[in-house]
Amino acid sequence: MRDRWAVILAGGDGTRLQSMTRAITGDNRPKQFVPVIGGATLLDQTRRRVALSVRPGHTFIVVTQQHRPFYNSLAHEISPGLLLQQPGNKGTAPAILYALLRIAMRSPKAIVALFPSDHYFTDDEEFMSHIDTAFDAARTQPQTVTLLGITPTTPEKEYGWIEPQRSVLGSAARSITRVRRFWEKPSATLAASLMERGCLWNSFVMVGCVEALLRMTRTALPELYEDFAALAPRFETAALAQLYSRIEDTNFSHEVLARRPEDLAVMRVGDVGWSDLGEPSRVLATLAHMGIQSQLARSAS
Repeated sequence: MRDRWAVILAGGDGTRLQSMTRAITGDNRPKQFVPVIGGATLLDQTRRRVALSVRPGHTFIVVTQQHRPFYNSLAHEISPGLLLQQPGNKGTAPAILYALLRIAMRSPKAIVALFPSDHYFTDDEEFMSHIDTAFDAARTQPQTVTLLGITPTTPEKEYGWIEPQRSVLGSAARSITRVRRFWEKPSATLAASLMERGCLWNSFVMVGCVEALLRMTRTALPELYEDFAALAPRFETAALAQLYSRIEDTNFSHEVLARRPEDLAVMRVGDVGWSDLGEPSRVLATLAHMGIQSQLARSAS
């Protein structure tokens, strides 16, 4: 595990779920700092899940300074160098680029796994065994970044979808196939067609060598890359704040992944009970599947 690193993205505002999370906490804290399902916050659940495959001392957590009251206890738990505090939330691309450059300074040959902090799995061990396989794939194919694609159970309209290139082994469990293209929030008809064609839900979990991830980002977003690279290696607080004050919100999935399918492969993940808890309906569906009648469900009815 020496060359393995992880990035947990915990800087989002979580506004779409605030009506539900407020029922638990009484305030407007983002969902990653809320025990939406179970007794631990989504971020703490993610940290425990990631620790199955990556040393905690090799795990960066990207947060946003305005949320400090909600992650203040975390700041006392982990090494200060592992908590990356953004001056503001400018989307996933700046957060990922900032973290990747910090990892590259420490470990230029690192293999990095990136994780959102608002996902739920019924089987953490099974999912992380796929991450172990993706780490191995990055060693044998260092130029390629592997996305984790969830085998769909419904023609979901609100998820992003990954269309793999056709392959004899493409439908096999844990198969790794080149990416053909992405589909974002398709219509019901298109979602049904994508499901029939063997397309996968995009979990936005990915694994790759830090060099490959940075190269892909630099090609897709050269100006943003140069802006961040100019601050390395020190990333002084004032300079970082000035950069964040002038850059635009940038979505890594839309502006990097969708533009660079040739750099990507996708691994087929089977039934791990995955849910992206970005919408109230997904939370309620997950609770119903678990047979739980919670305060969240009552507040939404």
